[in-house]
Amino acid sequence: MRIFRSLHIPPEWVWLESVAVVSAAVLFALVAHWLTMRIAGHAQRRSTAKTDGLVLARVRRPLRAVFVAVSVAFVARILPMDDDIEELWKQILGFLVPALLGWLAVAALRAFQDVIEIRSDITVEDNLRARRKRTRAAILGRIGTFFIIFISVCLMLLSVPGIRSIGVTLMASAGIAGLVVGAAAQPALKNLIAGVQMAFTEPIRLDDVLIVDGEWGRVEQINLTFVVIKIWDERRLVVPVSKFLEQSFQNWTRETSQLMGSVFWYVDPSTDVPRLREKLAEVVKANPRWDGRFFNLQVTDMKADAVELRALMTAKNASVAFDLRCDVREAMLAYITAEMPEAMPRGRLLMAPDPVRGVAS
Repeated sequence: MRIFRSLHIPPEWVWLESVAVVSAAVLFALVAHWLTMRIAGHAQRRSTAKTDGLVLARVRRPLRAVFVAVSVAFVARILPMDDDIEELWKQILGFLVPALLGWLAVAALRAFQDVIEIRSDITVEDNLRARRKRTRAAILGRIGTFFIIFISVCLMLLSVPGIRSIGVTLMASAGIAGLVVGAAAQPALKNLIAGVQMAFTEPIRLDDVLIVDGEWGRVEQINLTFVVIKIWDERRLVVPVSKFLEQSFQNWTRETSQLMGSVFWYVDPSTDVPRLREKLAEVVKANPRWDGRFFNLQVTDMKADAVELRALMTAKNASVAFDLRCDVREAMLAYITAEMPEAMPRGRLLMAPDPVRGVAS
């Protein structure tokens, strides 16, 4: 680098030469990136996997920036620079290269998540395995993004000489600082650790049907520290991740999306239950929402003026089961009202005999 200074070249020529060298390096990096993308695109077109193009689209821009940064960093070693400019250039590259590498790593990680989502179709009836893959990819992807950004920032800071010189002091005080930060951020760290644990234990998954705090909804989004549940009336319930590991909740699709729904009626004790059972079979079998697995009608309780009838029926998922229950409830109520009015609950009054007249009063 000092050779150019000893040749007494005019400063304006030195700058022009530097600009030309840097421009050539940028051009070389762009050409190399173009050739790499062409080769990868050609291989992708010959491949049967439809997700290769998605990966290339994700990493194209950050990879181009990395090519340019590495090329410029390489030629910077032969450029004629003053000591101050050289030091500034090193600082810029020390910040830029780790940041671009982190960008590339995050893009590659997100491309991996996109591939998992495409290959895991949750629109099929039995989507348990697909939901499991999507949930793990979402949680682990966010964890990986956090650590990539953390490492990139650390590498950027290590390029500053002032931070390296006080590294011993930072290491010595790391224990105390860790305790202070841990105490101050205990709720956040608690949910972060719970999110990592949930990625492997899987108490919930994406698109699971849950009842949390008396609300019925589906898991719409799983973040590191909270879960978003889409309630049936379009509201959103935001729940801390730690709650799913510390408190009880109902998961209607834990093992399978298939579900059994129930409908209750209260009828008069003199009701012809076998007749209602035959009508229930007719109503359920005629309903397209029934999946054909199971249904029945039983007397499950006895009240003072009524008996409790419970009908069970199966459906392929929770939403269909809810609609099936509503259909069956409405159809049976219409039948009882029109064809079996005697089945409607009635209040009975027992008349005591009049002691004077000897007859019931």
